[in-house]
Amino acid sequence: MSEQRIALVTGANKGIGYEIAAGLGALGWSVGVGARDERRRETAVAKLRAAGADAFGVPLDVTDDASAAAAARLIEERAGRLDALVNNAAITGGVPQEPTRVDPGTVRAVVETNVIGVIRVTNALLPLLRRSASPRIVNMSSAVGSLTRQTAPGVETGPISAAYTTSKTFLNAVTVQYAKELHGTGILVNAACPGFCATDLNGFRGVRTPEQGAAIGIRLATLPDDGPTGGFFEDAGPVPW
Repeated sequence: MSEQRIALVTGANKGIGYEIAAGLGALGWSVGVGARDERRRETAVAKLRAAGADAFGVPLDVTDDASAAAAARLIEERAGRLDALVNNAAITGGVPQEPTRVDPGTVRAVVETNVIGVIRVTNALLPLLRRSASPRIVNMSSAVGSLTRQTAPGVETGPISAAYTTSKTFLNAVTVQYAKELHGTGILVNAACPGFCATDLNGFRGVRTPEQGAAIGIRLATLPDDGPTGGFFEDAGPVPW
């Protein structure tokens, strides 16, 4: 019997993150549910376990160095390694977000979670990923972060946003840099666009379900060893940067 694989999904207590955890759990993975809120985290873990998944809670605030380090210690004690890290936790920052009206503090807060949080958690978990035979890092991004689509005439990429949209562009760039640095190590690093899903992040205005949005994250977390790295993908295929 093959050794059970281990994943950590941040922001996994609800929405797309929860469905990624559920999907990996259904494939037989042991899944860490990373979340700040204890009640929501444990409720999600209980729900996943009731569905047959091997799920466990990971207290995690992606904006806090000590929290990220504690999450790494918890997973090391439980499994000794990590096979997939799915950086899903994100915030929008609310409104207004037009660059002439946005509060610089809003931009700072969004980048702290959506970008610096990814760097913080990834670096904390990287030693455990290096112990995996097939390590994967998936950064849940958005097609709104594609500069190609943002600047293409007639292409709709949502409202003007100097915080959320630009944070996803920033995250995409960071993903490329990780892929370049880790090239040849066996760690595959990719960005994923789940599409416009109905979650509380957008007031449930999305046209896709969280389960549909989770599919690309699950696929990239389970790539074969000859899979791509340094790419940006949605269900239909590559997304232009």
